[in-house]
Amino acid sequence: MVNFELTKEQKMIKDMVRKFAESEVAPIAEHIDKTAEFPMDTFKKMGELGLLGIPFPEKYGGSGGDTLSYIIVVEEIGRACGSTGLSYAAAVSLGASPIYYYGTEEQKQTYLIPLASGKALGSFGLTEPNAGSDAGSTRTKAVLDGDHYTINGEKIFITNAGYSKTIIVTAVTGKNERGRNIISAFIVPSDTLGVKITSNYEKMGVRGSNTSSIYLENVRVPKENILGDPKKGFKQFLYTLDGGRISIAALSVGIAQAAFEAAINYAKERVQFGHTLSSYQSIQFKLADMAMQIELARNMVYKAAWLKDNGRPFTLESAIAKLYASEAAFYISNQAIQIHGGNGYMREYHVERYLRDAKLMEIGEGTSEIQRMVIARQLGL
Repeated sequence: MVNFELTKEQKMIKDMVRKFAESEVAPIAEHIDKTAEFPMDTFKKMGELGLLGIPFPEKYGGSGGDTLSYIIVVEEIGRACGSTGLSYAAAVSLGASPIYYYGTEEQKQTYLIPLASGKALGSFGLTEPNAGSDAGSTRTKAVLDGDHYTINGEKIFITNAGYSKTIIVTAVTGKNERGRNIISAFIVPSDTLGVKITSNYEKMGVRGSNTSSIYLENVRVPKENILGDPKKGFKQFLYTLDGGRISIAALSVGIAQAAFEAAINYAKERVQFGHTLSSYQSIQFKLADMAMQIELARNMVYKAAWLKDNGRPFTLESAIAKLYASEAAFYISNQAIQIHGGNGYMREYHVERYLRDAKLMEIGEGTSEIQRMVIARQLGL
């Protein structure tokens, strides 16, 4: 049976988070965009509300919710502030989820509980200077030395790393029978000797979301810190990215919704040639297209989340959702600027920020080109 109705709990979460986002997140969005300050106080409040543990069981400090509830939160936070939405999505889907999916009970007790209960942030170190879309070309290496692994390498563009207590790091641990890299994942506390984190990027958008480089020089971690199957690290992070793509798709919908609301409100108020902009068919058609794309994107995001919650394959659907929603967010933000005219180019109307934030959605968690590759492979091409 197809049912598009949210549950009572999901509606309550949506209402609660919208009120929180409008009162706590939206008022500082422009400030953190200008200053590139990470909204640590906001994250403390989100932790107190239980938002950082939405999709995790209560025994691990979570709220016992589902993926759909979580992506509803991502959309609502993203509608208020793309930067906060991105860091929130990364904290849950990349920083904490892999430990829940693949961690031992001891790892969950040690590392997941602080993340899910909002007492700490986590991050996911995958991208490298020479391994972006081609994540299989990872050069970071981990060598077993007694009962410890020694890790050397560099990670770039890592969300939240500058404020994280734990970092999940991918590293090459050997070669398989085909001569290809065996990639494993490790839980690395950020205060481990040899870990250096810098946050020196000057970004176009999502400027309040922390983005860092991680340098690992002879970093020693106990072999017990390996995450999941040592030989299946590549498959593990592909599954993690599938889930993360639903998050980025939801964030894209939130940004698109904000841009659309700004555009329709402006069109109803702005008078030109004696009439409001909204009375002109050319503007009506723009707004109609924007509304259509948001509705389609949100439905695709919800479907991907539903499939994941029900234990069904969702690789294809998450790629479609991420691709469509991210490109829709950029288009809608661009059209919002066009409807605002010259005012849209000015900071005070916010729509230029939506465009800058939306652009990353077409790049992060796999570019639009990578999503099309994933879709084509899922189609058997």
